Amino acid sequence: MGFPLQRPRRLRRTETWRRLVRETTLSADDFVYPLFIVPGRGVRRPVSSMPGIAQLSVDEAVREARTAFDAGVRAVILFAAPAHKDPAGSAALDPDGLVPQTIKAIKAECPDLVVWTDVCLCSATDHGHCGHVTPAGEIDNDSSVETLAKVALTYARAGADAVAPSDMMDGRVLAMRRLLDSEGLSHVPIVSYAAKYASSFYGPFREAAESAPAFGDRRSYQMDPPNVREALREVLLDVEEGADLVMVKPAGPYLDVIRCVRDAVNVPVVAYQVSGEFSLIKAAAERGWIDERAAAFETLTGIKRAGADLIITYYAVDMARWLRS
Repeated sequence: MGFPLQRPRRLRRTETWRRLVRETTLSADDFVYPLFIVPGRGVRRPVSSMPGIAQLSVDEAVREARTAFDAGVRAVILFAAPAHKDPAGSAALDPDGLVPQTIKAIKAECPDLVVWTDVCLCSATDHGHCGHVTPAGEIDNDSSVETLAKVALTYARAGADAVAPSDMMDGRVLAMRRLLDSEGLSHVPIVSYAAKYASSFYGPFREAAESAPAFGDRRSYQMDPPNVREALREVLLDVEEGADLVMVKPAGPYLDVIRCVRDAVNVPVVAYQVSGEFSLIKAAAERGWIDERAAAFETLTGIKRAGADLIITYYAVDMARWLRS
């Protein structure tokens, strides 16, 4: 029967009714907070293109992690911008490097905070690409995978609760799983950036992580934005290789991909609300064009409604506080 017997507005008349019948809700447990680590002590260097976000020395990263945990956030993901960069990305393999130092320091201060580590070479190489570059300027997949697996092992040995390969090289999940298992680290999960698109929304991140490519672009290994069947192929391959969680990145422009991935796999799905998505909201809010808090809630709710179990977002701490209030 239609109108007047069917009146959907009956359940929208008050905030209490809306809350009672709400289909998708956000929780502080949904969020993972990114931290950018740089050398030094007492360093808290604002990222110009990401208002409210800063590059942090290890001690400041511990302070920020404590703040996030006290706000209700239960997981962080670490990105490092080491001072030393070379063609091989050797700084990423240093057991006393920025990421291992930060893992140990955060776990000492907040043992219950879950620490993920991004696994890539881009911020440790002088060319800014995610793998090894051949003399002909090509990204060599197989040698890159071998190094990336060793980076994951380095972080796992330092105490990382999960390793998250973001390089998009073929076969890297299997290589990491085999190496971690052979070294007695079978308990460490792999969070695979399974469908990472060659997006225009990464610009602010590259400032924060100091990871812009010195030449060319990353389209030969990151995914082509028009493709969704290819994303499902990548996701299913990574699950077959041993990924414990799979990620779609970016989130907002790829809600359809998140939904397709959620329907295709039984492992947790992560979505990354990337720097460009965050900075767009910030810029519009600073000009008074939108309500920042409302826009953050709406975009993150949309990402969860699309099927994400966890969301990496620079709004994690703010959202945890807003949800409390």
